[in-house]
Amino acid sequence: QIQLVESGGGSVQSGGSLRLSCAASGFSLERYGIGWFRQAPGKERELVARITAGHSTGYTDSVKGRFTISRDDPKTTVYLQMNSLKPEDTAVYYCNAVRLTSGDYYPLYNSWGQGIQVTVSS
Repeated sequence: QIQLVESGGGSVQSGGSLRLSCAASGFSLERYGIGWFRQAPGKERELVARITAGHSTGYTDSVKGRFTISRDDPKTTVYLQMNSLKPEDTAVYYCNAVRLTSGDYYPLYNSWGQGIQVTVSS
């Protein structure tokens, strides 16, 4: 059974840092790209960072220079280091495998984990 479990969220003040972890099981993580997504209240879920099986990374413009995605395949875990957090980063964060279609990355699996809440106060 494929599982992706997020952890490491919490509440911080603006300018603070958090590191999220995505623990994968039930599939060969090293063969897949993984993305971190987030969904803020009243907004659609968006991809904020992704890392391919070859460790190539990409970020949405709003987090470039502040967030870093990395992976530790032997530990079957993908991380998202978030620095210089802003109130607009407040959201529920999710991880999912990703697929590349027509130049864009999309979630591979239709089911999502519970996600992890990140709250940034001003």
